[in-house]
Amino acid sequence: MRRTADPTAGWEIARPPRVALPGVDMAGFRIRGPVGIRAIPHPAVTVGVEFGDRTFDIHGETGRTRAGSLAAGLAFGAFRVRAEGIACVQIRLSPLVAHPVLGLPLSELRGNVIGLDDLWGSDVLRLRERLNQAKSWQERFALIDAELSGRLRAGREVEPEVAWVWRQIIASRGRARVRDLADRTGWSRQRLWSRFGAQIGLTPKRAAMLVRFDRAVHRLVRGHGPAQVAAEGGYADQSHLHHDVRAFTGTTPAAAADEPWLAADDTAWPGAGRGGEHRVDCT
Repeated sequence: MRRTADPTAGWEIARPPRVALPGVDMAGFRIRGPVGIRAIPHPAVTVGVEFGDRTFDIHGETGRTRAGSLAAGLAFGAFRVRAEGIACVQIRLSPLVAHPVLGLPLSELRGNVIGLDDLWGSDVLRLRERLNQAKSWQERFALIDAELSGRLRAGREVEPEVAWVWRQIIASRGRARVRDLADRTGWSRQRLWSRFGAQIGLTPKRAAMLVRFDRAVHRLVRGHGPAQVAAEGGYADQSHLHHDVRAFTGTTPAAAADEPWLAADDTAWPGAGRGGEHRVDCT
């Protein structure tokens, strides 16, 4: 399933030397030509802050939904981003820190995609202008770092039991049994479902499904065959892998393996799709 050409050839992708904030990662993108990208969910809340003269044009299943900077909850439905000459910083937030950063409970965001200005108001315009005026990617990353630091200090924390369950789901690569996790917290399964859903924005079962899918789809991108990925990824059989890939991407495993959104990950997000290795997953 290895692609024959790099679909991100010609993209400028920048990485910060380090990200000081726990549960936060970011990357910079500059795409000069016209491009259509299928945005695919990841086990993090996604924030895109565009700057310059062009904005994102976002198309969902029912047509164009909005343009401009955005925030997308965990397990958002795959959507298409169309742009020409776009520059942006993409931020990935662990759900353990996303509530204070965004300023709303993740139960309200869930799998939706909303305009960042609906959450941050006029601060988005100010930030975009400063990003556009910055002379380097490192200066832009420092601006984002400062913006997020102020918001994190003012926010509220996820309950320790919920945070522990999320980390166990990540560490197990989505294969932990939710009932066992509930028993180890001392909570009932119903209580865990309620608190986890309110604070993370997904049920524990859906969160595990997302984490398992993320690792699997990145293995497909790296050229592993679907049968091998299914067998080694905790799927009952290959058809269950196909089901999850279609549920999260809206396409087949073969097509998903060639998506630019995923192809950029090894450069933009080192360790993406490899279980607990990616630093945004934990705090």
